Amino acid sequence: MKMEWKKFEGKTLHITLYENYGLTTDPHSDTPIYEIVFKSGKLLEAYDDGLLLETYRESEQVRIYVPYQSIKCVEIFNI
Repeated sequence: MKMEWKKFEGKTLHITLYENYGLTTDPHSDTPIYEIVFKSGKLLEAYDDGLLLETYRESEQVRIYVPYQSIKCVEIFNI
């Protein structure tokens, strides 16, 4: 299935990525575990190969490019 991302431009997306990020330790078993990466922001534009999000961190505007093959799940807000 192909998603028509253009119709969600201006909406807030919360994206879960396939890649794991960082390494942390499970305090109960004292074994290493991976954390899942999340990206969120307003969808500015949808390209042939990925999405461009905009968000603010520490009072600074940040743009995030997310390739489609990295996306595991997307939550869409403000529909």
